[in-house]
Parts: sequence; C-alpha cells; structure tokens
Amino acid sequence: MSVETVVLTGASGFIGGRVLERLVEEATEVRCLSREPKNRLANLKGGAVAFQADLSDRESLTPAFEGADVAFYLVHSLGEDGHLLEAELQAARNFADAASQAGVSRIVYLGALAQGPADDRSPHVESRNAVGQALRDSGVPVTEFRASVVIGNGSLPFEVVRALVERLPLMITPRWVNMRLQPIGVEDTVSYLLEGMKQDGADNRIYEIGGRDVVTYEELMKTYEHVRGLRRVYISVPVVTPRLSSHWLRLVTPAHFRTARRIVESAGHDSVVRDSRALVDFSVRPRSVRESIEAAVLEELDHLELIDHAQSPVPATGSVEVGRFGNTYFERRRMSVEASTDCCFRTVSRVGGKNGWYWGDWLWKFRGWIDEMVGGPGLRSDLTTGDTPVAGAILDFWTVERFIEGERMTLRADMKLPGSAWLDFRVRKQGDGTEIEQTVVFACRGLFGQIYWKVVQPIHAMVFRGMLTRMASASAKEQIRRDQMSSPTSGSATTSMSSACVTRSL
Repeated sequence: MSVETVVLTGASGFIGGRVLERLVEEATEVRCLSREPKNRLANLKGGAVAFQADLSDRESLTPAFEGADVAFYLVHSLGEDGHLLEAELQAARNFADAASQAGVSRIVYLGALAQGPADDRSPHVESRNAVGQALRDSGVPVTEFRASVVIGNGSLPFEVVRALVERLPLMITPRWVNMRLQPIGVEDTVSYLLEGMKQDGADNRIYEIGGRDVVTYEELMKTYEHVRGLRRVYISVPVVTPRLSSHWLRLVTPAHFRTARRIVESAGHDSVVRDSRALVDFSVRPRSVRESIEAAVLEELDHLELIDHAQSPVPATGSVEVGRFGNTYFERRRMSVEASTDCCFRTVSRVGGKNGWYWGDWLWKFRGWIDEMVGGPGLRSDLTTGDTPVAGAILDFWTVERFIEGERMTLRADMKLPGSAWLDFRVRKQGDGTEIEQTVVFACRGLFGQIYWKVVQPIHAMVFRGMLTRMASASAKEQIRRDQMSSPTSGSATTSMSSACVTRSL
C-alpha cells in the first residue's frame, strides 16, 4: 500500500516523535497536529508540516485530514477519573469522525497490553481499550497494537524502573515487582506501527506485541542494573500493600508517580503476549530485554547528539531552557548580540587558560583546587595554550571534544564527578546580529550523581548565566573595536556605544 499523506498526533511525544523521524523518510507529507505548534513542533524536517488543531474541537481537525491516506492516533490522557476518560473518548471520536469524512484508509493506534478479569483491570488499561473501540466505531479500519512496557528514553514505565535502580542501593520490593511482562524496545514498537500503516483491507485488526523475553519487574530492574554497571540489593516484603507501596513510590519517583501508581494498581495482572499473530503478519523481529536496555543507555550516552537535538518538554522559562533525557540533565541558554558571528566565535574560542572564564574566575580556581584534592587533574593551566583550540586540546580541567571554526566548540569535563559533563557553545547568524547558545550537560551516575546535580545546579546556573552575559558583552565590544578600526572617521560616534549592544535573552 502506497502512503503519500499522513496525519500524526503526538508528534512531540515519546513514541510520536520517533515515528515522525521515520515517517518523513517514507511519506511525502506528514501533518503533525498540536494545539500549540509553535512551542511543540518547532524545527520540523523534511515533509513534516505543523497544523494547529484541538482534538476536543471537531471542526479544527478538518483541514489536516483533507486528502490524507493514513492517520496515527498516539495520544492519551494521564487522567483516570470518569470526567477525563469521557473527554479522552470524545477526542478519539472527533479524530475518527474527521478521518472517516476525509476517506482515510486506515487509523493506526497504540494501546496497552494486560491480562486479568474485565472487572478488575486498571483504569489506565480500560481507558486505552475504550479509546481503541471508539476509533473502530467510526467505520475506518483500525490497526491497534497493544504493547507492554516500552523500553526507551522517555517511556514513563521505563523511567520509573530507571529512577528506582539509579536512586536506591537497597530496595524493599513489594508484590508488584513479581508481575510478569513482556517489554518491547521503542524501535521495535515504531517498526510495528509503520508496517501497520501499510496494511490493506477494510477489517479492524488488534495485535499484541512484545519483546523476545518474558520477565518480572524485578528481573527488568536487575537487567538495567547490570547494563549500567550498578550493584543493588533487593529485599522482598510481601506484606507491603499496594496502597502503601504507591505512597513509597511518591517519595522515590515524584516526577513519575502517576505512572508508578498505575504499575502498583496492575499488581497481579500479567502483561504478556498471548496472541503471536504480529510475528506472522509483520517482518519485525523484536530484541531481547537486555538489547533494548543497552540501546537506550547507548542513546543516552551519545552526548553530542543529545546536545544537538535535546529539547525541553515545555517552552523555555525566562532565559534558560531545562530538560532531562534519562539520567542526563541539560540547561540551554541563548543570548542575542549586535555583533558578527566572527566576533562572537572569537570570544567563545578564547575561554579558559590565561584569558579566564569571563565570570567568577575565583570560583573556577576554587573548583580546580577541590578537584586536585580529590585526585582529579585540577586546572592544568600549564597545559592550556593561548592559541585557537583544536579537538583534543586541554582547556584547564576540560578537553576540547569538538571544534568547528566559526560555529561550534564542545568541551568535555575531565574533573572528578559522579557522572560526566559537557559544555557546548554555538554561534549562529540571527538577522543583523548573532545568537550565542550555551548548553550545559550532566549525565548522572547513581544516587550520588542525582544528589550532586541538585546541590550544585543553583551555583552552576549563576556561573554559566554570568559567563554567557559577559561573553555577549565582550563580543559587542569586539565588534565596536573592529568598526572603529575600519571606519576611523566615525570613531567619535562609535565610542558612545557600549555593551548595551546585547539586545535580549531568549
């Protein structure tokens, strides 16, 4: 089946974003729906186009479906009370009705996989199944994939597992850790979804999909522990009730508490594949649990790719964009300067060594002294040259990992840390001026790494904010100096300018 035009919901989400990356290679046009496309769908590539649409507003969906071939429904509500469930069902009905009116040939949907009595399933699983039925009621053929835990950076169940193993050297394990499940890697999940959109026929199809292994949550945690090179102790306490366990999870995984609570609510309900038709109808051959976890960890460790593409899940607040990717945190700051890219990059490339760090040099020296005290390399001023950096050069307790003349410099921290850190600078032309972008990345290791980040982050924010501001000011002054040298007769007018050339922080 040939697919030219695709409607995609959830393009900014964990699954939808990865589907989009591959869809733009297979479809002529991918129409990404969002209520806030400017914030959620910036910098789309290839044939991807942003459409402002609200699933609760049926009429807003019509333009996106005109002439569409296939539609992906990859959104669901986190709410579980009756009111929110009804809103979710209405959104699915609106989507399916728009698809039906436009003559879409197939809807592809990702649901949840769980066994258990119909009257005793978790509200989350019931809502996912109800949404699938609402899509089928429209008359448009639906391919629904029901998956267990999806392994990948950004998957909420996987993030719960990661948070528990990373933060707790000793775990008191209640009964829900013995629940059987069949995790599947995110890339395998995406492959199923993309093959599903090419199915012909007017029939509805439901497939159960999972990875190669059936494990318990405890075995999943132990596999993650081994891949990460950690050592954890598990103590089984069957008398811990699901309700008590959910309150304990609120303390340990506050950011993912709602997802963790769903796991507890599903205690006693297996999530394994009982119908293996997906292995017959599709070419996907899922990986093992360990292979899927290794792929997720490897993806997280690709820090250069992370620096280039990581985006915060919400619009930046003030002058800093913050985000998290697995165990890796990042902060991104941008500042616009009325200066050429050449002036700005010269400022950036002169950081460190005898030129200092533009702000708080005494703090950098103090950090170098602390590093030496704990067995690190310290500032290494004697090894830092004043020449233009090159890849592999030493800048105090950093090493230049990437250097692109006039555009980019990435530094890797060599100091003693409970994790790994990078500092990246990028300059790009912006109108008549230049934007300087500074990104700080810290990949935590274990509980101490998490604590370290929380403790030092406020200090880092002050230091790096001050550094970027001074860099912008120095770039503006350098531009003034160059203008004076090139136009001697305008010196009196030019000298009245100052570092106020820094126009705004983004």
